[in-house]
Amino acid sequence: MTRTLTLVIACLLPCMLGAQTTTEATPEGFAPINVAEADLDSFLWQKRPIVVFAQTPADPAFVEQMRLLETFWHEMEARDVVVITDTDPAAKSVIREKLRPRGFMLVLIGKDGQIVMRKPTPWDVRELSRAIDKLPLRREELRNRRTATP
Repeated sequence: MTRTLTLVIACLLPCMLGAQTTTEATPEGFAPINVAEADLDSFLWQKRPIVVFAQTPADPAFVEQMRLLETFWHEMEARDVVVITDTDPAAKSVIREKLRPRGFMLVLIGKDGQIVMRKPTPWDVRELSRAIDKLPLRREELRNRRTATP
């Protein structure tokens, strides 16, 4: 009886673990926008675009940055962030022409449309969160949220 129970648990355990990792792997709401479908002006005063450039979708820096953003998406979503990706330099998108990346580049743009920072390497979400939280408009949002709560 004990052997049978052990065998059943051993068979079911990989299935249960696989289901858990599948659920955790894709946070709800994480949906990067392809640069061909994006217009920075449409996000003005609404969202903070993070534009991630690379020469190819297989670029290790791009893969790492997207993994970090996806894993901690709830933190970025709370800061009104939208992720835009551009991995095709040959397409010469309007955003690529405007921001002029060289290889991999991460660009954070404020709600006011101003470039907040450019980074040539992947950035941790904690560092991105701190950079966003230092912005005057974000501080105002946090102040307004505190005063609105009874």
